Amino acid sequence: MHDEQRPEPPPTGGRRGKGAIGGIVVALGLAAAKYKTLLLVAANFKWLLIGPKLLSLGSMFLSVWLYAQLFGGWKIGIVFVLMILVHELGHYFTWRNYGVKASLPMFIPGFGAFVSAPNTGTPAQNTAAAMAGPLFGIVAAALCWGYGIATGDRFWLGCAYIGFFLNLFNLIPTPPFDGGAIAGAIDARLWILGVVLIGLWVVFFARGGFGIILVLVLAFTAVPRVLALVRGQIDPHGSGLVPIQRAVTLGAYVVLVAVAVAGAAATHLERAV
Repeated sequence: MHDEQRPEPPPTGGRRGKGAIGGIVVALGLAAAKYKTLLLVAANFKWLLIGPKLLSLGSMFLSVWLYAQLFGGWKIGIVFVLMILVHELGHYFTWRNYGVKASLPMFIPGFGAFVSAPNTGTPAQNTAAAMAGPLFGIVAAALCWGYGIATGDRFWLGCAYIGFFLNLFNLIPTPPFDGGAIAGAIDARLWILGVVLIGLWVVFFARGGFGIILVLVLAFTAVPRVLALVRGQIDPHGSGLVPIQRAVTLGAYVVLVAVAVAGAAATHLERAV
């Protein structure tokens, strides 16, 4: 629920740009009239491959625009989207490494992004894929932090803080976050803690419509699963991991949370100085 470096959007092209666009439209119209059969073939085959990529790129650029409006600038909008992209690529490359056909990251403007994998792997592979997103995101934030310290450019400290905070939030142990998937692999009763943490965050920190939307999302994702857990309909240790795998996952999860907390706290203080 999960959302950086090109400073300015490209300028509009005025009349010249409109003329170029008009020429392209006319050319496409002539091609459609003369090569109708070829276009039909392309529509049936080639665009089935290219279409999802264009949709993914379109959702990403729309997210940049939205975050730029919300947070007061294109640079911050790009930072948010690139941080989210790196996070999602962690999932994507991990799935691909296991031979799972995962989709390219699809952005939901205002709510982050997701990578879908219709046919998942083993329980251990699923858990590794869930952890890879926050891991990639935290590493990216740490690199921004190091670069900001080396150059003295406070913008990169801001990038680091955004990266640490976004991934820390995503590690909250409740669905639909990655932390919820990781917690479910360890012990699903951790979801209860996650719901409590989200509730406290909404009460003390959330402002405006975002808090309301977050509550609604949890009402349809986390709450039903927690209720099923309390009723005994979900086995808290039913993830499929053996005890040693759960122990290793717990250790890695604690380390990720600790690094994200330390990074967010340190970069927040450095930005405030």
